[in-house]
Amino acid sequence: MNVVFLLASFAVLLAGAYFFTNAIEWAGHRLQLGEGAVGSLLAAVGTALPESIIPVIALIGGGKANDVAVGAILGAPFMLATIAMALVGVSTIVFRERRPRGTMLDLHAPTLARDLGFFLVLFAVALALGLGAPAWLRYAAAAAFVLAYAVYVRLTLRGGGAVQESGSLTPLYLDTSRGDPPANRAIVLQLVIALGAIVGGSHLFVEELLQIADRFGVSALVLALVLAPLATELPEKANSVLWTREGKDTLALGNISGAMVFQSTLPVALGLAFSGWALSGPSVVAAALGLAGGAIALVLLRFRGRFGLAAISAWAGLYALFVAYVVVRG
Repeated sequence: MNVVFLLASFAVLLAGAYFFTNAIEWAGHRLQLGEGAVGSLLAAVGTALPESIIPVIALIGGGKANDVAVGAILGAPFMLATIAMALVGVSTIVFRERRPRGTMLDLHAPTLARDLGFFLVLFAVALALGLGAPAWLRYAAAAAFVLAYAVYVRLTLRGGGAVQESGSLTPLYLDTSRGDPPANRAIVLQLVIALGAIVGGSHLFVEELLQIADRFGVSALVLALVLAPLATELPEKANSVLWTREGKDTLALGNISGAMVFQSTLPVALGLAFSGWALSGPSVVAAALGLAGGAIALVLLRFRGRFGLAAISAWAGLYALFVAYVVVRG
């Protein structure tokens, strides 16, 4: 029965992703935001915010829950910088026949380079602070991380590329008029429904996955550090696969890279301010491998313009390395 619920939850999540990607494009068009800003801000924050509640709840709980919070904060960017990036590369290959540029990426390079640059610098600082920084420095850094995200938002809004033309947008699914631009209330309604389906489907998917894993005797450490984070990042992955299929690579990658910036600033600031931020072995390894995954993406975007099999293998290898480390350590 768990398998049935697992498949049903994934179907709900995928339907939510279909509605979300469609509505968020119309929201960005209505707000006159560049395509880069739509992917890196609206889509990224919309899908990252629900899962970011997990470390907040853990921090409120205190005690051993602080370890859960720190793991959740660092695990999310790691998953995005490895598995999510690899999925975009796989999608360009799988859908190359229907994509306008085949396996080549059609993107707003300045936005993606800015996203990955912010991520690499801030996540590296977060890792360094977890190796024994004094309390006063952690508090100061927490404020600096919040300010850094505000600066990032400003830069992204000012340099987010061109606004999508309405003719390139799929009609809003909940727009009954079809022939006319959708009303604001229809866009908002579809966004709310889509986010509800994404959040609900994701949580049900995680719960069923954990129950199945527990039934087969998978260790708690593997559940906490490998399977649960992999499942909670499904919204970003689903959205990006759908956009990659349509050749909207700026939105697809911006959804991931923007979430990486969000996850490496505001949740990290909470961790710095309200936890001891003393990183254990698995957290250090996850952060280091996440930085490696982000660096690979930045280099490929600047010099190759595509994610080939070598890059996909590298990201998969980073994730496999972490899984092996967790299993052996457990």
